[in-house]
Amino acid sequence: MAIDLKAEVVLVENHEQLAQTLKTLANAENWKKIGIHQGELTGIVDQSLNLPKCWTDRPYEVNELESCDAGISECDALVAQTGSVLVTNRSAGGRALSVLPSHHVVVARTSQIIPDLPEAFALLRRKYSPDYPSFISLITGPSRTGDIERILVLGAHGPKRLTILLLKGKGAG
Repeated sequence: MAIDLKAEVVLVENHEQLAQTLKTLANAENWKKIGIHQGELTGIVDQSLNLPKCWTDRPYEVNELESCDAGISECDALVAQTGSVLVTNRSAGGRALSVLPSHHVVVARTSQIIPDLPEAFALLRRKYSPDYPSFISLITGPSRTGDIERILVLGAHGPKRLTILLLKGKGAG
């Protein structure tokens, strides 16, 4: 479903292939700087990409994050029914990382795929109740609008691209 909604989904076998896929993407798009946060899977990104980083789980300037070529985050889940990425400010490095850079890259595991929206809300209850995050979002493809002459425009109010790097197997998260 995510592919139908203009997201790119790349299945990777292991940490090494994840790192290589990220390097290839960074080279192809000529990334100069990335936005990122601390996490198990984003730690692989940090080790594999020798680029300047704006860490969103530390104090940072909004202009610095906005100038990043990509925002790389983890997520709470991937919703099969809608092709959506479920993020919270706790799982995705704050509120802005998935919104300000022009390319949002989500690193996730196949074990994070859940069937539908009722399961997404159940997961949020299990994981966070009674102390819910201040930000919960379902990201369904890159930012889009059709307001102008009913022509679909990607990236009008957020990232122009959404890439999901999906690591096979189970693990934390």
